[in-house]
Amino acid sequence: MSNKWIRVDKAHEGGPRVFRMVEKIDDSVQEKLVQIQKGIANDVDEKEKNELKKRKLLAEVTVKSYWIMKGPSFSTTITKQETDLTPEMLASGSWKQKSFKPYNFEALGVALDCGHLHPLMKVRTQFRQIFLEMGFTEMPTNNFIESSFWNFDSLFQPQQHPARDQHDTFFLSDPAVAHEFPQDYLERVKKVHSEGGYGSQGYKYDWKIEEAKKNILRTHTTAVSARMLYKLAQQCLQEEKKHLEKKEGQPNKKKRGGKRRRKRSEEGKFTPVKYFSIDRVFRNETLDATHLAEFHQIEGVVADYGLTLGDLMGILHQFFTKLGITKLRFKPAYNPYTEPSMEVFSYHEGLKKWVEVGNSGVFRPEMLLPMGIPEGVSVIAWGLSLERPTMIKYGINNIRELVGHKVNLQMVYDSPICRLDS
Repeated sequence: MSNKWIRVDKAHEGGPRVFRMVEKIDDSVQEKLVQIQKGIANDVDEKEKNELKKRKLLAEVTVKSYWIMKGPSFSTTITKQETDLTPEMLASGSWKQKSFKPYNFEALGVALDCGHLHPLMKVRTQFRQIFLEMGFTEMPTNNFIESSFWNFDSLFQPQQHPARDQHDTFFLSDPAVAHEFPQDYLERVKKVHSEGGYGSQGYKYDWKIEEAKKNILRTHTTAVSARMLYKLAQQCLQEEKKHLEKKEGQPNKKKRGGKRRRKRSEEGKFTPVKYFSIDRVFRNETLDATHLAEFHQIEGVVADYGLTLGDLMGILHQFFTKLGITKLRFKPAYNPYTEPSMEVFSYHEGLKKWVEVGNSGVFRPEMLLPMGIPEGVSVIAWGLSLERPTMIKYGINNIRELVGHKVNLQMVYDSPICRLDS
């Protein structure tokens, strides 16, 4: 009907009728198919061929032909080529009749069986290297067991704080308590908690030594930072004492610019420091995709005159940029021992959400001044877990696939070398 060879008259009496419209039918499609069948396909253009293919009237088939003939190495038997030239072949001369397999000097050798670093340890090494490049000194963190005094009280964390309950902290039964404390420092900590001091009104409660003596599995490496800052303060006091003794032994001389020179002398007693630590901590957490009861904490501490929250944010941006993590957010937070405080968030491409990767803040005077840290010295600090940045870097969505009994050991073997974008 499209070629107008026939027509249909639906209005005809007795029903629709089909009528012939032409005397002779010229079927061009049939003629082209006959030409192609006879091998005269060159007379049909590509457009018409494609149209016939669409109508499934034509199918194009490629026929390949091969000529097979005897070569110089033709044989009716299969002979295995030799790969090694042995002393026996040389002695008997049989190597002359042997066929040797050619060496492929481009082929890779068999991989040696050897130990492999866990992805967590690879990232830990990178973190440590970044800290060292930034001029930090590593703190000793070889004591997993810590007293509540150093873990909580020295950080100006009250004894009624929920973090000190059994549902958040692991307490030891043997030995249950610690006995050795710097007594003068302990008294100052007790006073600032119960009565206040150093410009603070304290918490106004009955501070008990029995709570401070309890041994626990440390909940954060900030306990190590507290020990190091106390040690630093004692060194400052010793240097000040030596300076005063030396000054008393000298003749009294009139000096100009007393106020300016006195300020320099006071600042000269304190040496700015930058500390870091990477080690395990323990918390009585509910297990889920991003939490474990045992994990690694990374901590950085900087002590110097005049440090502000801006310095802390700048160091955090520099630190995380070296890790290849540039999407950062800061959220105001509360910590008993830092004010102001900030939580640090990074965007996890796998989970498609912002994940908390750390906490930070400026240590409170109530924590620093009882230690003996000079007035005017600020200490900024931040802490983050090692597991979560590793999950972000390796695209792991569940922390139990990284640490614990569900770890696939083949993942440890296959994981590439950790190269943090810097």
